[in-house]
Amino acid sequence: MEQEHLSGSKDATRDEAMMTMAELFDPSAGLKDVRYGDILTGTIVRISPTEILIDIGCKCEGVVSGRELERLSPEDRAALKVGDQVTVYVLRPETEDEGHVALSLARAWVEQDWANAQRMFESGELYEGTVSGYNKGGLIVNFGHVRGFVPVSQLESGREATRTGDEHAWSHMIGRKLRLKIIEIDRRRNRLIMSERAAMQEWRKEQRDRLMSSLKEGDVLTGRVSSLVDFGAFVDLGGADGLIHLSELAWTPVTHPREVVNVGDTVQVYVLQVDHARQRISLSLKRLQPEPWAQVLGQYEIGQIVPATITRLASFGAFARVGEVEGLIHISELTDENIAHPREVVQEGDAVQVKIIQIDPERRRMGLSLKQARGVADWEEYRAAQQAMPASSKTVYHTPSAAMSADSHDAV
Repeated sequence: MEQEHLSGSKDATRDEAMMTMAELFDPSAGLKDVRYGDILTGTIVRISPTEILIDIGCKCEGVVSGRELERLSPEDRAALKVGDQVTVYVLRPETEDEGHVALSLARAWVEQDWANAQRMFESGELYEGTVSGYNKGGLIVNFGHVRGFVPVSQLESGREATRTGDEHAWSHMIGRKLRLKIIEIDRRRNRLIMSERAAMQEWRKEQRDRLMSSLKEGDVLTGRVSSLVDFGAFVDLGGADGLIHLSELAWTPVTHPREVVNVGDTVQVYVLQVDHARQRISLSLKRLQPEPWAQVLGQYEIGQIVPATITRLASFGAFARVGEVEGLIHISELTDENIAHPREVVQEGDAVQVKIIQIDPERRRMGLSLKQARGVADWEEYRAAQQAMPASSKTVYHTPSAAMSADSHDAV
């Protein structure tokens, strides 16, 4: 048995040696057979104006004919060099009369692009493409050598063309790069449909997840104001939006975000809170600005007359903005007359002169007086008029109240 096994092994070794020798004497041994539709890799061995000769590892070389060369763009043809490895599509296997394999570069590139499109469709990978054309239904975006289409319903960019109904309104989109996702592919029907909307939704989710995982309270970021609502402003931080609440826009009271920011503004924001459970980012604009009340004592003093703007009215008085802080003019400090409501004396938006009668930075309070400021103004105006009169007719008073008494006496 052992001898038979050894004999069999020797015979096998002898057969292998004979096959190897046969291959050496047969030039076609080991060369691949090709069929229509095969996609092969070859090496360019010669380039002429009418054809390109390519070594594809067969008994004969492959040829890209002049007709096939016409399908290539001037840029593609100029990029081809002798010695380059290229992918080719078999149009026609070797024939006895022609003696070569007919190849196509363009068909190979198209087939490769369809294969890549299928892979990206299955994986959900995003694609950045350039708009090359348009029609009433949407935009044309090439995927390599394959023509893709983005329907109007799947667009986020250039929505104004949809509203106008004029297809030529899409012309400004030519050359623009779009982030896209393949949502439908049908090689047989030559159909490749893409969506910018789906791509942007995925991209924003990825950006939000990335931001949420890296953000922490106290971070300072730069963003763009994306929208305004009654209760605040949303800021795009790079794919994820954070909210600046109305109360965090400025140290002074704000009735609407447009008083501080506009859509499109670039702003620096302070991260107040990151709520991972609810996927929310709370931001502040004012925390990056000096706290006005911390500087009040260095800017103002009791007894000082300052300009102010009436901001809001209440039954007990009027609030007025002095610089960056807000003070209160109590109803008793508006006028010496008896009034039922501050609106009888001032209105919101009025520019007035007020006298500071109290400053309490710790409690963020400033007491103001309109009537005392008016009394001082009347006295200064009277004194200026007295100084302009001849010395013989001047009457000197030392207080505003004395002047008022004298004027009243003269009137009687």
